[in-house]
Formats: sequence, C-alpha cells, structure tokens
Amino acid sequence: MPFVTIEGEPLHYIDQGTGPAVLLAGSYLWDHTMWAPQIAALSPHYRVIALDLWGHGESGALPQGTASLNDLARQALALLDHLGIERVALVGLSVGGMWGARLALSHPQRISALVLMDTYLGAEPEATRQYYFSLLNQIEEAGAITPQVLDIVVPIFFRPGIDPQSALYRQLRDSLASLPAERLRKSIVPMGRITFGREDRLACLNQLNPDTTLLMCGEQDTPRPPSETMEMAELIGCPYQWVPEAGHISNLENPQFVTEALLAFLANR
Repeated sequence: MPFVTIEGEPLHYIDQGTGPAVLLAGSYLWDHTMWAPQIAALSPHYRVIALDLWGHGESGALPQGTASLNDLARQALALLDHLGIERVALVGLSVGGMWGARLALSHPQRISALVLMDTYLGAEPEATRQYYFSLLNQIEEAGAITPQVLDIVVPIFFRPGIDPQSALYRQLRDSLASLPAERLRKSIVPMGRITFGREDRLACLNQLNPDTTLLMCGEQDTPRPPSETMEMAELIGCPYQWVPEAGHISNLENPQFVTEALLAFLANR
C-alpha cells in the first residue's frame, strides 16, 4: 500500500489503473474503500487515485498546523506532485468536495474536470454547526464515539428508512465504534471542526468552469440537501443530477447510477 510523507505525516492512497488521472476524495468518517464500486469501474479506463483523510483508514495523524480546508487542498496537491500528475479529474464527496473545490479554485490549471457530490461550499448553517460541534466535544471528552452518539451520527450518512441491520450501516457503525481515543482526539475531532467551521466560498463559485463541472446529490441527502446543490449549480452555471434512492453517501447507496454518471461525464472531458 503506497504512502507519501506530507508535512511530516504519512498519507495513504491507492493508485490503480492507467490513463487520464481521476482523484477520488471522500467523506469525513470514511476511508478510500467507500469508493470501491467506482474504483472497480473506472480503473480499466483511468488512473484512479483515492486517498485516506488524515486520521482515517491507514493515513497518519492530522499534520501540525493544519487548520483549514485550504490546507487539505494544498496537501492533496502535494500528493499529485509526488505522483507526477499535472492534470486530474477530481471527484469529491462531502468534505472531499469542500476541499476539492478549493483546489480547483486555487489551481484551475491542474483540474481537467470537477464533480462535486453531496457537498456544500457555503458555511455550515449556524444551528447545525453548533450541533455538530457539541457532538465533537462529546467525542473528545469520552475518547470514543459512544453508542448514544453512534445512534445520532450513523443515520446521518444514509437515506431515511435504511435498515440498521444492513451490511452498509453495520460496517460504518462498527468502524466508528472501534476508533481509538488518540486518533479521535488528535485527528478525527479536529478534522470535524475544520469541516463544520469552514468559511463561506459561495461567492467564488462563478470562477469554476461550468463546462467541466458536474454536481450530484442523493435525492434523500439530509445533511447536504438537494436545495444546496441547486444553489451551487446556479452560481456555477453547470448541470446537476439527483441520485435516486440515496442519501449522503450516494455513491454507495446507488453505486450503479453514480458510476454510470461518472463514466458518461468523464468520457467527454
């Protein structure tokens, strides 16, 4: 499994397939394996890179001094430089879209196409920001994601009514329950505060290229509702698609739809 040291910490990633490069940037509290259906479908045609966020999967701790989504974008650019990739199609879901869009804004010459999924470039609404921060405080204090907090956090990622005994639901719950205290306190909680304390970048969205940008959102996404996607698509002037029968992790709840949409979009870029 390949690693690269960035700002003193090992960043874990996968690099699979050959062809034009595609970077998959995933959600908070998930690792690169969330992209398994898309990696399998894209890698016969593209060079697919997928990374683990700091403190997630096999990546090391959040590097000292990392304080914003701009820092995450800069660190991802360092990965591309390490791999010798000059231009990449970036597919970012949730926080992956938040820092991915910032990378596209700061280094547009490096981005051949941009897909933003179940994400939002505005600031977190104040009520939800305070709510998420209170959950992060509880996790930090306990040194664990307690069963009570898991009952709140896990359903957020899925469409309402998902079977809590389903493999997808149980896998996430079990993985979060097993996170050690040090990783939670040094990386997971700070990463959450960076994500939910982000600044508003909606005013910059008109700088993105509408001809090479696509927005997607699960039609039943609760934390990042479709109305936010519509708002951003209007500001960019780009197309958007709803992912049927899917919530926040739309690429796993309806992998066939998302994979086909990505293949169709990337084929023309």
